[in-house]
This record gives sequence, structure tokens and C-alpha cells, in this order.
Amino acid sequence: MVTVETLAEHLRELIGRVAPPGWEDEVREYVEDTLEKYCDDVHVDTLGNVVGTIEGSEYEVMVAAHMDEVGFIVKSIDKNGFIRFAKLGGIDDRILPGSRVIIVNSEGEKVPGVVGTKPPHIQEPKERRKVPEHKDLFIDIGASDREEAEELVSVGDVGVLAGEFVELVGSRVNGRGLDDKIGVAVLLALAERLSDLDGDHPTFYLVGTVQEEVGLKGAKTSAFEVYPDGAVVLDTAVAGDVPGLKRTELKLGKGPAITVVDASGRGLITHPKVRKLLIDTAEELDIPYQLEVGEGGTTDATAIHLTRGGVPTGVVGIPTRYLHSPAEVLDLEDAKHALELVTEVVQRFPDYVPR
Repeated sequence: MVTVETLAEHLRELIGRVAPPGWEDEVREYVEDTLEKYCDDVHVDTLGNVVGTIEGSEYEVMVAAHMDEVGFIVKSIDKNGFIRFAKLGGIDDRILPGSRVIIVNSEGEKVPGVVGTKPPHIQEPKERRKVPEHKDLFIDIGASDREEAEELVSVGDVGVLAGEFVELVGSRVNGRGLDDKIGVAVLLALAERLSDLDGDHPTFYLVGTVQEEVGLKGAKTSAFEVYPDGAVVLDTAVAGDVPGLKRTELKLGKGPAITVVDASGRGLITHPKVRKLLIDTAEELDIPYQLEVGEGGTTDATAIHLTRGGVPTGVVGIPTRYLHSPAEVLDLEDAKHALELVTEVVQRFPDYVPR
């Protein structure tokens, strides 16, 4: 039986694996190995998406979660051994100074480092009021010069912010890359649940996508290949239950978020039949949920719902604090409720969204 502990086990494993956009290999290996336990077929496509299939009727439903996380890539190494970098995805420059990082070199070795910062003791008043841009920052791996640094790191190596899995109060956890390692954890737990179904049900495609953080790329190609009758995306959602946030009402512990609109409509406007399916199912099964009307970011659903002639698509998000930082926080009970909701929703798709 899939429990909160199951989700925590998946999440702990996934956080231990580094997956900046385009370099999802470590996470892809775990996703592929896990899906092979529950799916009738598993393959990796040309771009690197993992697609697991559970055979059923002619009606097809796709469930996707992205495997990548925000990160960076090495641009240059100066004569003193300090590393300049470019960002891969939306990392806020404000959190970079003093952050620990992990660089993965061409041999697959993980090299620890820290983003250097000027101590407040020697800052001018105007410097204290200014956020340094990432192009002016550097990574220190402790090397004495370029030659010593190049023994471990090369231009083109990639990395992520460091932040291990930590259990907080109750069912709340903290870690790096919960966006979207929690979605992947729910996807893997979903595969286990769906593999136990008896009787008639749709064919399910469980997809771990690549490069979501840099343009929803894997969702575009995998959805084009599958071209399902309907889809659900598992992702995080911005939680607003902290001081100073007023643009979202989502709270931890109040259930998963059902997206109505994201990116002020520039991204996904959820298909009305899918929206009704998600809400009806949650209310019938007494699963707590929240409605999300987002103004900022979007998800793989934007790419999926615009595939070919269109795919009716919805998003179930797990509210998460401090997104795209090394210390994201969420409630595993919300993830468990997301799993319960999506397990039932994917079976009901033919009733709400006929072919």
C-alpha cells in the first residue's frame, strides 16, 4: 500500500540525485527502474523522457511530472581557480551569495562548492542595498589556481544548489528540488497503484519529462508521441502562507491545488471538462483541495494541451514554499491527497472527456 512513508522514500532518493535541465540522467535512471516494476512497457525517447505504459482500453491518459530541477553550468575558470557560471532555469540572484552548490563533472563525480560572497564587514553602504547579479558572482571549490580547479571541473560541467532531505514538524519536509521531485515521487507511487487495477480502465502513460525548467521541452515531444485523449500534470504550486506573500492564497496542509488558470492565461486555461472532473472527484471522495488562479509561472500542461489538435489537460500541484531555492518546504499529506485524487481521476477521464 502506498503511504506518506512511500512518498518520503521516493523523495529522499530523488533529492540525492542531481538533475539540472538536460542532465537528468541520475533521476531518469531511478524513474526508469521504478516504472519497470509496474508498467507493461518502459522506454526512453530521443530527448530523454521516460515513458511507462500500463495497457488498457483504447482511451489513453497521460500523467506527467518533470525530472529536471533548476541549476547552472560552468562558463569559465579564472587563473585563481574561481568558477564563473550561467543559470539553467529560474534561480533568484538574491539567494545565490553564500549558497552551497554541487557540481557534477564529466566523470560523474560530485564536487562541492560555495557561491562566494563579500562579507558585510567590508561592504560599502550602497553594496548592502544592492543584490549582486549572478554574472558578477563565482563558485569557490577551494582550488588554489586554475590548474588545480581543472583537475576537478571543466567548462560545460553542470550543477545544482545543495540542500538535502530534512524532516520538519509533522509531515512537512524540506529539501532541494522539490520542484518537481515531489511530482515525480507521486508519479512513481501512482504507477504502483494503477498497476493493481482490475477490470476495464484506460491505457495509462506515465511520463517523466526533461527540460521543463528551460522551456517545457520534454513535454512537447513526449505529448506529441503519445497524443493522449486527456492528461494530468503533477507539479508544485506556489504556497502563500508565509509573511509578505499576497499574490496566492494556497496553504500547506490544505490539500493539493487544482489549477484553473496559470500565468494569467498565457499558460494553461484548464479545459472545463477536466476542471469539473478534478473538482467533482475531490468532492465526491472528500479529498481536500484548493483552487489555483496563477499569475506567474506555468507547467508542462501548457505544452501538452497545445499538442497537435489539442489535449484536454489539468494540473494537480503540491503547495510548496520557497520554490527554486535550496530549502523548499511542503507537506507530504498534500502529496498523498494528490496521489489519491489523480488515481481516481485518470480512471474517470472517459466519462468526463469522451473521445
